[in-house]
Amino acid sequence: MKCLVTGVTGYIGGRLVPYLLDRGHSVKVLCRDAERLQGRRWIEEVEVCEADVLKPETLDGIMQDIDVAYYLIHSMSGNENADFHERDMKAAQNFGEEAKKQHVKRIIYLGGLGSDEDHLSKHLKSRQQTGQTLRESGVPVTEFRAAIVVGSGSKSFEMIRYLTDRVPIMICPRWVYSKVQPIAIRNVLQYLVTAIEKPETENEIIEIGGKDVMTYAEMMKTYARVNGLKRILMPVPVLTPQLSSYWVHWMTPIPASLAKPLIEGLKNDVIVQNDKAKKLFPEIEPFGYEKAVRLAIRRIDTQDVETTWNDALLSSKGDERPVVLESKQGLNIERRMRTVEADPEKVFKVFTSLGGEKGWLAFEWAWKLRGILDRMVGGVGFRRGRRSPEDLRVGDALDFWRVEAIKESKLLRLRAEMKVPGKAWLEFQAVPVNDKETQLIQTAYFEPKGLFGLIYWYGLYPIHSLIFSSMIDHIAREVVNNSGHE
Repeated sequence: MKCLVTGVTGYIGGRLVPYLLDRGHSVKVLCRDAERLQGRRWIEEVEVCEADVLKPETLDGIMQDIDVAYYLIHSMSGNENADFHERDMKAAQNFGEEAKKQHVKRIIYLGGLGSDEDHLSKHLKSRQQTGQTLRESGVPVTEFRAAIVVGSGSKSFEMIRYLTDRVPIMICPRWVYSKVQPIAIRNVLQYLVTAIEKPETENEIIEIGGKDVMTYAEMMKTYARVNGLKRILMPVPVLTPQLSSYWVHWMTPIPASLAKPLIEGLKNDVIVQNDKAKKLFPEIEPFGYEKAVRLAIRRIDTQDVETTWNDALLSSKGDERPVVLESKQGLNIERRMRTVEADPEKVFKVFTSLGGEKGWLAFEWAWKLRGILDRMVGGVGFRRGRRSPEDLRVGDALDFWRVEAIKESKLLRLRAEMKVPGKAWLEFQAVPVNDKETQLIQTAYFEPKGLFGLIYWYGLYPIHSLIFSSMIDHIAREVVNNSGHE
């Protein structure tokens, strides 16, 4: 069949594509920015189209000749005043109406598990109402509802993993003891793909879950046991979702804005209430939680993680922000962006000239002080300079950095060789926007080692923020000045 997959830059959508291709289906993917799909292993095997479900005019003609459309779009926000619900409903309405107009045979949607009688959180309600909005279009809909998805890179699993890895004694609020039925990502993908071959799943709401029903506390204990860790859980009577989200924010890569709606959804027991999935998909045998954890850990250990929760933009708005703070696969990431009126070659020329006699354009005294401190603890210090004032190649020393990767007119990545409680990189990119403009992207990566590494990252963040903000502004200014002199 010819399938359209939305949400393809997200966790589920990005993994669904190769499953569909393996089954012999023709796949078309929809995203707002095709550049974000670069490097995907399947990119040459699919048709890529750019559109925004919040802009119905961009959807015109995209679903022509599509048999099945996968709707895997959902916004997340912890802001009580956010308009995420209105955006979700509008996006689903636009998509459903266009699917009806272009004679799509079926929509398959993945929503959230939970009973209407349990006073669901706003986000779980929104996910279920999204399914209803899609059905109102008149196109047959198959809606799957799942609770926690367990897999390498999934938001829920990352929260469990980091909390258990980093905190030997965990304070456990009431939501940790709610019952949940986690499901392995492999099983979710099996249901989504197999549904195409089963016309009897049309117009059905199908609840899916793994073999085990357990509490979040039991999930953390199981993860600890699989990894040979000893962890103590201390229950507390009160810890609001807001406070819990801050706790998760500081202890895991999940920001508070995303942790809060996730935690709010855990206030209720979310378990499968019927055997419809078993009757419709007797060939699918859901994994137990421990097996799902072992599979996820194996993927992480072999660095075979195809997608993560943070691949997707934080909301369906897709707004470009000048500063992005995030964490992914154990890395803390601080990214800054500026759009400059110059071609990529000129931008590349400026950021590859940094260091040595020229310096780093901002807070030079701070860089030198960091070098002195590094020398005091046995590090390389700041006095190595650079091999050539104009030329760089992979392996070059650059003050207390080492050139790890360089792509002409595109990218420079430096690996830190100063003493730090972890590993650090600094990366610059020049990405063309149009014939006249280039996006300058400056990214600092830090992989903390233990609790001291986290303290180092967050403790120095105010200083790093000041230095890196000033540095990218100076780079952008120099690019413009150099262009003006030509």
